[in-house]
Amino acid sequence: QARLVESGGGSVQAGGSLRLSCEAVEYTFTSDCMAWFRQAPGKEREGVAATYIGGPTTYYADSVKGRFTISEDNAKNTVYLQMNSLQPEDTAMYYCAADRVCPDIRTMIKAADFGDWGQGTQVTVSS
Repeated sequence: QARLVESGGGSVQAGGSLRLSCEAVEYTFTSDCMAWFRQAPGKEREGVAATYIGGPTTYYADSVKGRFTISEDNAKNTVYLQMNSLQPEDTAMYYCAADRVCPDIRTMIKAADFGDWGQGTQVTVSS
């Protein structure tokens, strides 16, 4: 089981950028799936982006397409979420998730498909 440690959250103004990191500690990426979810107060957890480690397939929620990019550094067992053109509606707690058994991420991602989760990192975007 992976222990996932997120970092990189913070407070920015609208239009700004942040890069979130998710390190898998004492865990080696093989053919895993990694994803980023977010949850704002009073709202359901939303899948933001996902990727197959080492593979070309990625998923992005419509709300972040063209603004967010998920990437990986296998040597560091780390997945990143580069977030550009941030808007107040992007304000949420962001969670990293992983699973050894990859679901189909081509059209959507579901929290129930991921067994390992980080503690979350807060992103706050002010207008």
